[in-house]
Amino acid sequence: MPAYFKGSDTYSIDNKNRVAIPAKMRKLLTQESNETFIVTRGFDKCIMAFPLDEWEEYSKNLRDLNQAKKMDRWVINIMNMYMDEIQMDNQQRIMLPRNLLEFAGIKDKIRIVGMINYIALWNPDEHDAYIKKMEEEQPYEEAIQVVMDKKSL
Repeated sequence: MPAYFKGSDTYSIDNKNRVAIPAKMRKLLTQESNETFIVTRGFDKCIMAFPLDEWEEYSKNLRDLNQAKKMDRWVINIMNMYMDEIQMDNQQRIMLPRNLLEFAGIKDKIRIVGMINYIALWNPDEHDAYIKKMEEEQPYEEAIQVVMDKKSL
């Protein structure tokens, strides 16, 4: 059964760039994930962390892109440039690459947000600003109606 990551927690990140994966998210990891994550640049100013088995499914989308198309090539380039494979240590922590932490503006605190098939890692202030900006652009009540109406088609 595929993972369904949900909820959020804010943690400290140590001086070696390690952060613990919340227990409620760890328990959703399958044996196939081998306690390994593929991390890369997120869609917004965050880091995406896919369990290995979820990444294998998600990466089919990337494999289907046409590298002869400029935009497809750009997406592949950025995702792969930032991509790394990391494994949880004995204390259920992952060590995040410096280039991704710099991209996301993460320093001492990190917000971990479940995004169904992956975990998003945010600077808490950036995440708060993102939520506020999106709410101003289109209130959640309106956005969910638009999204769900599209889904019904």
